[in-house]
Amino acid sequence: MKKTNLGVSFRDKRGDIIDLIAKEKINAVTLITFKKGAVRGNHYHKKTIQWNCILSGKIKFLTQAPGGHVIKIIAKKGDFVVTPPKERHALIGMEDSELLVLTKGPRGGKEYEKDTFRLKKPLTGRR
Repeated sequence: MKKTNLGVSFRDKRGDIIDLIAKEKINAVTLITFKKGAVRGNHYHKKTIQWNCILSGKIKFLTQAPGGHVIKIIAKKGDFVVTPPKERHALIGMEDSELLVLTKGPRGGKEYEKDTFRLKKPLTGRR
């Protein structure tokens, strides 16, 4: 997992332009909402990379690279968190939140579950 605060790509009197992703093929763009305490994820993807942009609220990310320790971070509005293929991940809404997820790999529409592998032991201890 990599948490990034994105910089401004272009600024003038009209406002800012911030490139979230450049030079990547995107297969799906998904808006996910969280109620406070909601748990999502507890899975991994073999081929899919996810770019997560927090639009509002706060979300706790728990991730685990193969053979690694569980890493926990709190992401808030404006933070950008990347989860690469094979990295186990779970998300908990610390408050009502909105998350924009951009994915590269089989993840959108009818392929939603094709590259999703549920964890037998959840990172959060709950599903």
